[in-house]
Amino acid sequence: MTRFLTRDLSLVRTHSTPDPDVSPELRSYPVVIMRAGGGALTADFTTLAEDLASHGYIVVGFDAPYRTSLVVLPDGRVVERRPADNPENLTDAQAKHLINRLLPMWTSDTSSVVSQLRQLSAADQSLASPTSKFAGRLDLQRIGMFGHSFGGATALQFCHDDTRYKAGIDIDGEPFGSVVQEGLKQPFMFIFSDHSRELSDPAARQVFADIQSIYARLPNGRWMITIRGAHHFSFSDQALLKSHVLMKVLTSVAGFGKLDSRRGLAITSTYVHTFFDIYLKGAPSDQLTNLSAQFAEVQVEPR
Repeated sequence: MTRFLTRDLSLVRTHSTPDPDVSPELRSYPVVIMRAGGGALTADFTTLAEDLASHGYIVVGFDAPYRTSLVVLPDGRVVERRPADNPENLTDAQAKHLINRLLPMWTSDTSSVVSQLRQLSAADQSLASPTSKFAGRLDLQRIGMFGHSFGGATALQFCHDDTRYKAGIDIDGEPFGSVVQEGLKQPFMFIFSDHSRELSDPAARQVFADIQSIYARLPNGRWMITIRGAHHFSFSDQALLKSHVLMKVLTSVAGFGKLDSRRGLAITSTYVHTFFDIYLKGAPSDQLTNLSAQFAEVQVEPR
């Protein structure tokens, strides 16, 4: 069934190059951490990663054993996520308890990755190793994070926990953790799919109330957009990899989202790199404001 519903991945052509050198154009580059949600793979967000890299960022995505649906370790061992660690298999109360237990683990994973990046950046350039090309090339004074779904919730909490990180983006992720009560101080953007059909549900209204509470307390540099017609997976490559037949059925029967998949990814990638251009590179803030004329599908919350 999976093969029937998914396009032949051997036919997919990306714009990435294996093991490239770091461009000599600049001495160092700002860094963006990218985190997929739930059990999703980092590779599901290749479109967004490639776009950021093409705009002058070193993008670091990672999968984590027992968190991601499947991870292959260097020695060939395969680690799968247990069903008990998947909130979608649980009741609402059980899922909330699990999520509150998982969130500190996910932020700790992110801290470990950043620590590794600091070691890479401080490495001796004279030593011949596959990683020495990163020595001195990572500008860790300009580091941001974004994620999708639970990865977005992780970005939100991670920025709350460590204010050294300059900016973050939550893509369609429900907030959890202490950030809901305490807020955060960095520039932050929320990017949402079209949840208008859910507003009659009390639980959904509470989620949006929590988001609005965080948003209202953000300092200068707060942004929130909704992409009309988008669904939860409009932000990942899965929007393109699933068969057209499946997507049409979901659209017509379930009202799953009527936005063209390529258009959705184009909107998302443009807003993501423009936000980081402003808050990690110092670009003019009106670059985000001006995008409204380019993307009529986007609804921007008052700032």
